[in-house]
Amino acid sequence: KAYVIWYGNWTGSATPSLLTSLLSSIAPSPYFNINTTYTNGSGTAVTNAVQYAGSATDSYSRGTSLSDAGVQGVVADAITRGLPKDTSGVYFVLTSSDVSEASGFLTQYCGWHTHGSISGADIKYAFVGDASRNLAACAAQTSVSPNNNVAGDAMASVVAHELEEAVTDPDLNAWYDSRGYENADKCAWTYGTTYSTANGALANMKLGTLNFLIQRNWVNASGGYCATSK
Repeated sequence: KAYVIWYGNWTGSATPSLLTSLLSSIAPSPYFNINTTYTNGSGTAVTNAVQYAGSATDSYSRGTSLSDAGVQGVVADAITRGLPKDTSGVYFVLTSSDVSEASGFLTQYCGWHTHGSISGADIKYAFVGDASRNLAACAAQTSVSPNNNVAGDAMASVVAHELEEAVTDPDLNAWYDSRGYENADKCAWTYGTTYSTANGALANMKLGTLNFLIQRNWVNASGGYCATSK
């Protein structure tokens, strides 16, 4: 299950609708099916299934500059206010363009995932920010995008990246390679075969009714390779 906390000011933005559509249609799909090549310690494979399970809003409860601890606090607050406390879910803190993340958003990363103890439970969560202040840092296309929303489409690719890593390495002690790269890291910022959408943007997959340009993922089979489907 995927939960979203919309942090900041999203009034008038098309991004919430876009990313809700992504999380509602990313699985089952040929793309998310790549994750079925990963298993837990008992040999049970990841399933090709994701459920968008709800959202909450947070209007700057911790200001416009979040620390890593602040992101965890945002998740904890959302659970306290009514989001389910789900140890099998992933909570996405998605921030509007005027919000920074002090540990390195736009300079060292576009998003990340981790886990922490919240209300006595092991909760998995991720941060992904709107990169409008420096699109070149996090967007594959900076002038046009499949859904006419350059920042939102950029976030979609990062959300997909962090979701599959949270699934295959939820507590940061599961799947990663000898360099410490998780599955999506091994294929970061590569897209494989693309096609042109009606507005001239590039895309590499259709999820639901929308086209997206999503970073490839590592297929953990046949010696391993980057792909957009299994």
